[in-house]
Amino acid sequence: MTDVLFYHLTESKLEDALPALLEKSVERGWKVVVQTGLEGRRDFLDDHLWTFRDDSFLGHGTDAAPMAEDQPVLLTATQDNPNSATVRFVVDGAEPPAVESYERIVFMFDGYDQQQLEGARAQWKRLKGEGHALTYWQQSEEGRWVKKA
Repeated sequence: MTDVLFYHLTESKLEDALPALLEKSVERGWKVVVQTGLEGRRDFLDDHLWTFRDDSFLGHGTDAAPMAEDQPVLLTATQDNPNSATVRFVVDGAEPPAVESYERIVFMFDGYDQQQLEGARAQWKRLKGEGHALTYWQQSEEGRWVKKA
């Protein structure tokens, strides 16, 4: 059964919250694919993940670069899974592939972006209706994740 998680960004931007979640995923030995809505956003996150913190290294690549299949974290703007990831992050309101293809799928959405908020609600309703077990996390004022449902 696929774990389906919704992460509601209310206190930080995606580029501030995503790296820590990716680091935890890699520490657990998971291969990850991050699906953005646009190639430009994929490329922005690619650059950002190299520089988000001076004391960190998060090995990753994009589906547009060589050896995509070898990357522990792969960024894409498609529904493909070139690195055979078991965990998928869906960001920026991207349309996900079948959730059953993954052990865990994480929807991250900006609570101040009406289109992303409505998209996340629609995904929640659809997946709940299909019988998936869902969890909902929201940021506290301190930026920590709090399980709400």
